[in-house]
Amino acid sequence: MTEPDVPQSHQPERPLLERHRAVLPSWMSLYYDEPIEIASADGRRVTDGDGRTYLDFFAGILTNAIGYDVAEISDAVRRQLDTGVLHTSTLYLIRKQVELAERIAELSGIPDAKVFFTNSGTEANETALMLATQYRRSNQILALRNSYHGRAFGTVGITGNRGWSASSLSPVKVSYVHGGYRYRGPFAGLDDAGYIRACTDDLRDVLRTTTSGDVAALIAEPIQGVGGFSTPPDGMFGAFKDVLDEHGILLISDEVQTGWGRTGEHFWGIDAHGVTPDVMTFAKGLGNGLAIGGVVARGDIMDCLGANSISTFGGNPVATAGAQATLDYVLDHDLQGNAAKQGATLMAGLREIQGRHDLVGDVRGKGLMIGVELVRPGGEEPDPAAAGRVLEETKARGLLIGKGGLHGNVLRLAPPMTLTDEETTEALGILGESIAAA
Repeated sequence: MTEPDVPQSHQPERPLLERHRAVLPSWMSLYYDEPIEIASADGRRVTDGDGRTYLDFFAGILTNAIGYDVAEISDAVRRQLDTGVLHTSTLYLIRKQVELAERIAELSGIPDAKVFFTNSGTEANETALMLATQYRRSNQILALRNSYHGRAFGTVGITGNRGWSASSLSPVKVSYVHGGYRYRGPFAGLDDAGYIRACTDDLRDVLRTTTSGDVAALIAEPIQGVGGFSTPPDGMFGAFKDVLDEHGILLISDEVQTGWGRTGEHFWGIDAHGVTPDVMTFAKGLGNGLAIGGVVARGDIMDCLGANSISTFGGNPVATAGAQATLDYVLDHDLQGNAAKQGATLMAGLREIQGRHDLVGDVRGKGLMIGVELVRPGGEEPDPAAAGRVLEETKARGLLIGKGGLHGNVLRLAPPMTLTDEETTEALGILGESIAAA
């Protein structure tokens, strides 16, 4: 006699990791030997599905820029939900979209600026590529080695990091220049002025040898995010812009990770280089977890398209309401100043740790955007296994951090910009113990 089937509701639930692997792509990587589910959060701390709480120093890959459960943002979203209007599309006027665009246009410093909203940084960079190539009537793009600009067809085509470049096919012809990754490269030993001069000479040489001259744009992250928070000397992109202007080439600053004051010194990362770009892209921190990105550009560039276009979800009422509240909070609480303060403390503490452990080859970055590059002791050979060990050690001690870099050997630290003195001290203690253990 066969036993009756157990009702579905009484079946034991399969582990979430097993379910994830069954229905989601294998190329969606997960952190940790035992991946965690973030089930709740408050301030700068998150709690996993097993009830363990962590200090979050990666913030949804720099996206939860001011932390979790922020009343001002939640209230703004609820007020919009209370109207019953979650979505209308850009075929209709959206008051909060217009208001947010006005503020970003002014903050950008770009003359006669116009703004187009998207749902992500990838979409923003795709839009920037389309605008630049159409404006210049050229499919040639300059990008930096070790760069990352998104996971879509065009942005993968300009990504200068093999680990994130899924296809050799591309709608654009790209040429790569030096300048982004200073620690490891042919110009690593030069001082700031010499490095800028060498990279600018390389730019001129690339223009002469690998392009037909009529290049559309150079796109660059002021600090390379996925590339391990690699930070060029201040002024480098200003020197680049002089060369670009000689040829009429546009400069696109990818501010997806460096925008909104995160670098501490400036509101936009490109400001450290004394130059105003023709186009800027943004995303991540503006929504503090809500999906929003966009492009801000000179009006003549933004208006160069001859065909109709819309964005079904870009700049929707809920996202722009939350983004306005986020921007208010960043400015009203001087989070740029706090990023500078906490970043300086972190940098000093990490360099002290570097002095005690030759596993640490380089400490770099600005504000709350810091990279710690790990090497095999006694040299500069990348040690990605050590980075993996440190990730596990910090997790075990209650701290979540990121990992990246061309070789996968860089610890990425990018906590919410509301970080406190006590949390900075706590994180430095955990990082010191974890690096020692690794």
